[in-house]
Amino acid sequence: MLSLPIMTLLLSLCSLNAGGCEHYDDPKDLKTEFALNLYQRLAELDDNRTNLVVSPASISLSLELLQAGAQGNTFAQLKHALGYSIHDQDMQDFLHTVYKEVANSSQGTISQLACALFVQAGIHLSPWFVQHAAFWANNTVQQTNFSEPNRTAVQINEWIATSIGDEEMNSLPLETIDSPLSQIAVVSTMYFKSTWQRKFTFTDTQTLSFTTTEGITLKVPTMYLSAEVNYGEFLMDSLERINVVELPYLGEMVSMFVVLPSDRRTSLDKIEAYLSARTFPLWSNSLRRTKMDIFLPRFKIHNHLDLKIVLPALGITDMFDPTEADFKGISEQESLYVSEAIHKAKIEVSEDGTRASGTTAMVLLKRSRAPVFKADRPFNFLLRQARTGSILFIGRLTNPTE
Repeated sequence: MLSLPIMTLLLSLCSLNAGGCEHYDDPKDLKTEFALNLYQRLAELDDNRTNLVVSPASISLSLELLQAGAQGNTFAQLKHALGYSIHDQDMQDFLHTVYKEVANSSQGTISQLACALFVQAGIHLSPWFVQHAAFWANNTVQQTNFSEPNRTAVQINEWIATSIGDEEMNSLPLETIDSPLSQIAVVSTMYFKSTWQRKFTFTDTQTLSFTTTEGITLKVPTMYLSAEVNYGEFLMDSLERINVVELPYLGEMVSMFVVLPSDRRTSLDKIEAYLSARTFPLWSNSLRRTKMDIFLPRFKIHNHLDLKIVLPALGITDMFDPTEADFKGISEQESLYVSEAIHKAKIEVSEDGTRASGTTAMVLLKRSRAPVFKADRPFNFLLRQARTGSILFIGRLTNPTE
């Protein structure tokens, strides 16, 4: 079972007393391009070597909400970074579809995306903003008192706990929440939990080798599955080959795509730089049903990311500047800016949610004439909605033991 609690914290909007070369028009492509651009910037900052997971869906929800209340150059920067305006009717219709599908939990799958505004008591919000945010983002507005930071932190973390139900992810470091200038906190969460459409069998899990980017060979628990899956081999512009396999979750509304270099010497940064709203859909739509033996390491990644470092790389700067930020669409009474932006993400991939309490000494290697997809070296993964193409999560695994 896969359990993914995600939260994006844009904390806090405070009161003072004084994209890419290619152009896309399809909302699906625009949403995909933002997700990949965001991930590429994070990967570059992280030097492309460590485990990484991020939820573009969660981060874009917060940015879309802020865009709804932004004006002037602040709005222009958010529009440029996202690649779209949430005031565009076609985009609004598409976002409604995406968020409705995210919230469409079914048997074996729990999926939800939520956003909340925590507002200083006495602040008058624009009625249009409150109504608009609630209409398309499943947003809630709660009053709080930032002069009591401990109580506010408890209130926010209780809302997070209700949204994602994961105690390990409930606590957030709220560095600026005790500022006397704090007025608004914007918090979004995403939670996804599902079983595989074709389950890995726990008894087939074995300890196999995994070679890191540095050439270090590790022994890690590796899951095994023999099944018909969507699979393809592709050639990048650099003439390096990659293998892509799609592993759907129950109901087939969301799938995990694993992108693995064919050559062990191919670094993930070359693949990540090649990802775009044009290339990835082309790959995913070109996969063919293939009987395969699949080996995938069991892994768990937990990241804490400072978005104030990556968002300026996307051109979002004004909203962090108390003299330049323009959020008059949220409240005309206050001069608001974003003082903190935090993203916490966690992914856990296993056979079917079973926690192994021990290891098995039996190595079961089944002989088969079927092609083998063996993720025994660093790879990228994406969780993507089948119907909308929206990327819910994206990341890379460089070391399953970290």
